[in-house]
Amino acid sequence: MGKDHWPESFATHTLFTSRYGTTANRMMGDWLAHSSEIYGGGGNVVVHLVTAYGEENLLGGRVSIAGGRLTEMSEFSASSLFCNFQNNSFCGRPKAAIDNQYITSYPAGEWGFRVRGRPSRYTYIQAGVYFAERGIYANSQHRTGFHFNSSNIVGQIAPVEFGWEPMLGREHKLPGHYKIGAQLISAPNPDNYYDVNGQASALSGQTARNRPQTWGTWFEIDQKILRHPYSNAEGGLTMMTGVLYNDPHTSLRNYETYAAFVDRGFIRSRPYDSFGVVMTYVQISPGVSNTDAIDLSLVPARAEPNHATGIQGHETIFETNYQVHVMRGVVVAPDFQIYFHPNAQKNLKNVEFIGFKSQIQIL
Repeated sequence: MGKDHWPESFATHTLFTSRYGTTANRMMGDWLAHSSEIYGGGGNVVVHLVTAYGEENLLGGRVSIAGGRLTEMSEFSASSLFCNFQNNSFCGRPKAAIDNQYITSYPAGEWGFRVRGRPSRYTYIQAGVYFAERGIYANSQHRTGFHFNSSNIVGQIAPVEFGWEPMLGREHKLPGHYKIGAQLISAPNPDNYYDVNGQASALSGQTARNRPQTWGTWFEIDQKILRHPYSNAEGGLTMMTGVLYNDPHTSLRNYETYAAFVDRGFIRSRPYDSFGVVMTYVQISPGVSNTDAIDLSLVPARAEPNHATGIQGHETIFETNYQVHVMRGVVVAPDFQIYFHPNAQKNLKNVEFIGFKSQIQIL
C-alpha cells in the first residue's frame, strides 16, 4: 500500500534489542567508525529498550504524528539502504549525522515528537522536537534504556527535513529519494578549541568555552538508475551519495561525504543476491586538529581528546560485500573493509578487515 494511501489509525511501537561484545576497529586504534554496526550503545544487557512511542495517521496517511521515546536519526537522514553495508560510518546513517553527544541513533532513544506531512504524492516535509539528555550513550544512565529521569534533560533538538521521492523512467519504476535537512541543538556543547577566555584551552588548561547552540546539516540522494527485467521488483542498480556538514566549533567530524551503489538481482539465476560498494570520507574539524597539535607539542605531551594518539585530520573507509540469499529468510554476506588513516591519524597504518554478516528472519 502506498504511503499516500495509509488508513487513518493510531498505533503503538516498541522496540527492544540485545547487544554484546566490542567492535574490532578499536583493537587497532580507530574510535571514529565501528567496523560492525551491531556493537556498542546497547549496554551489554539481555534487554535494552530502543523506542516506545505512539503514532497517529491522519487525512488518509498524509499527516503522521509520533510522540514518546523516539530515536531521532531513525526518522531524519535515514534510509533503509544504508544497512546493505556493515561499517558504522554508513550503516544506520552516515556517522556525521550524530556527531553530537545529544543526538540519538539506534539503539538509543529520548523523549520527543515528530510531525510528517505529504503536500503531494512525491514530496514530504517533517520536523520534530527532541529533548536532549546528558549521557544518552553512557551506561551509568542508559545501560538498559529504561532510565527516564527527566533531570538529565538539558535542552532541545529541532530537526527539519524536506524530501522528494520520485518514480523515474518511462514506466515510472525507478524510485529515488532526495532529501535536505538541518537541525538546531539548543544544549550546552564545549568548544573544540577555545576556553572561557577565548584562548586555546590546550595551552591555558582552562575549561573549554560552552556554546549554548550548535547545528548540523545534510543533503542526500539515492536513485535507482537501472532495473533488471528478469529480476523481482526490488532488483536493479541503485546509486547513493550525500554530504553532511556540522558546526566546526563543536563537532569532531566537520563534514562527511559518501558514494555507494547496490546492485540487486544482476545475476539472472540469483535474483535475491546483491553486490555493494561504498566509500566514506570524514574531515575532522580544524579546532580538533589544532588542539591535537598543541597537546603533542607540550613537554611532556598531554593526553589528546577523542582517544587520539596523533593529530586527527581525515579518514577514508572503503567497504564491499556480496549478499548471498541462501534460502527464504537466510542471508550471508562476506564483507571486506579498508581503513585509510584509522582514527583520522596519519601515524596509524591502514588496516583491512575480512568478515561476514548473517541475517536470519523467522517467518
